[in-house]
Amino acid sequence: MNNILKAGLWMLGAIASFTSMAIAGRAVSFELDTFEIMLFRSITGIVVVLILAFGFGTAKQINRQRFGLHFIRNIFHFTGQNLWFYAIATIPLAQVFALEFTTPIWVILLSPLVLRERLTPIGLLSAFLGFIGVLIVTRPDAATMSPGLISAAICAIFFALTAIFTRKLTMTEPITVIMFYLTTLQAAFGLICAGYDGDIQLPSMQTLPLIIMIGFAGLFAHFCLTRALSLAPASIVMPIDFIRLPTIAVVGMLVYHEPIQLIIFVGAALIFGANYLNISYGSAQNKPRHKIN
Repeated sequence: MNNILKAGLWMLGAIASFTSMAIAGRAVSFELDTFEIMLFRSITGIVVVLILAFGFGTAKQINRQRFGLHFIRNIFHFTGQNLWFYAIATIPLAQVFALEFTTPIWVILLSPLVLRERLTPIGLLSAFLGFIGVLIVTRPDAATMSPGLISAAICAIFFALTAIFTRKLTMTEPITVIMFYLTTLQAAFGLICAGYDGDIQLPSMQTLPLIIMIGFAGLFAHFCLTRALSLAPASIVMPIDFIRLPTIAVVGMLVYHEPIQLIIFVGAALIFGANYLNISYGSAQNKPRHKIN
């Protein structure tokens, strides 16, 4: 089996995980608020990460050397994830996933500010096309705008900041350390935000399996995505990831009777095209140039 086929199979695992997390997240939202979902999801994640860390002998890698950077990264991720859980409970799932695809566009725009990376003309063009795609998906006017739609759009910005700070951390930090602080810090944030009023709703016996599913699905989705990117370039992996949109649209139609809106696919296709343009240009620029004698 070649690497591209392997990457495709890993991406199918990521798509299934993201889809199941969205379905489970919407199901538990009727009992738990987003802070409580994040709290119990993170507790599940802590258990999984510690079992794997001790099982593979990487627990000794955990340290506090870059705790400040971990803290900032997880503030962004916690905020974005809470907005995402709120969005999937209040607007059509296809809209949430379409707007989530703008994350790479925000990475293009924000990387020069955080990582001091150069903003290229192709990057600016990609950002402009992505913005047009967002306008098509959201159709911003008084009749269509809602808190859920705004949350879905803003969560992509926080996911982009998460990705940027993750990139900074991966320069020096092993994956075990990143995952450990991802789960523990977000459990702490969830406990503070869910318990500030002294009332934390515990999951019922019906909800508990779904919470565990969210915890496992979130970790497995990112593991699958990382494995896929280690086997094939982003220019190949990204089109496979785009299958998430029609998949969740069909799920939304079958499970929640959400109408499939062609306009969302038009806007999402433009967002995807903008991302693909930037990735393809970046891949071409990074190819080794052979000297002709």
